[in-house]
Amino acid sequence: MDQHLEHPVRTVRRLAAAAVALGLGLGLSTVVATPAGATSPIGYVRLAHLSPDTPAVDVYLGPDSPSAEPQVFKAVGYGVLSAYLPLPTGPYAVAMRQAGAPAGDPPVLTTSVSVRAGEAYTVAGVGRYADLGLKVLDDDLSAPAEGRAKVRVVQASVRAPVIDVAVADGPRIASAVSFATTTQYHQVEPGRSTLRLSAAGAEPTTADVSLRDGTVYSLLVLDAKRGGLTTELRVDARGGAVVPNGGVDTGAGGGVDTGAGGGAGPAEPAYPLGLAGIGALGAVVVAVAVRSAVRRRTA
Repeated sequence: MDQHLEHPVRTVRRLAAAAVALGLGLGLSTVVATPAGATSPIGYVRLAHLSPDTPAVDVYLGPDSPSAEPQVFKAVGYGVLSAYLPLPTGPYAVAMRQAGAPAGDPPVLTTSVSVRAGEAYTVAGVGRYADLGLKVLDDDLSAPAEGRAKVRVVQASVRAPVIDVAVADGPRIASAVSFATTTQYHQVEPGRSTLRLSAAGAEPTTADVSLRDGTVYSLLVLDAKRGGLTTELRVDARGGAVVPNGGVDTGAGGGVDTGAGGGAGPAEPAYPLGLAGIGALGAVVVAVAVRSAVRRRTA
């Protein structure tokens, strides 16, 4: 997929490099030290474009303040779901502009999200272009019961406006899921299985998946480029800890088109909820916290 986020991992790497250049390399391979006067608790935000007929957009995310400089994610296309960004707690503004539009142009859409300590959110552009809206989803990344996995369905397909999702020859996961809606998380048996997506007037779509014990997933249902449906099984968390690379877990079943989400990356480090960030992603926390501290001292 050519149209996608200016990938958050690359964005974070640049921030990390800048932090080192500015003398902020404070042992980021461990828990990041918080500058004096800055707020240490963090939450997590990720961005999604889930409107099939809406062109790519530039997404602006930053503290909800006129003087704050937002992060900008260029040319976000349909079906893109970013990794989680660790952010200091507080209110944030999200704005979408047409891809390539000047930052001073009025945004097409705006919303706000109040980031609370240890909580996670998905801010998604949803609906058809004619009535496009931004929706803030509360992501429950708490670990499932022992010996179980958790799955929710994010319905972003116009071709199949109402779908049922079930394990083939097994229990139903979600019923009558309407376009531009998201289900609650459901606890399911882990292991390899085939999911069956059914919609009135259409051939069923199947997806082979492997669900891991203690893992939280979002199943994206999208319109495929070549017709029909495509699915992505996104790993949200493992054992109650955020998966920072936003990996994709897929099998080899029919109807599965992984797009550009990347591998599941089970060896990648996880970020415990409520910590101030680990590794290079912690540079985002440092950068935002330093800006906040400087504003307070100069106010």
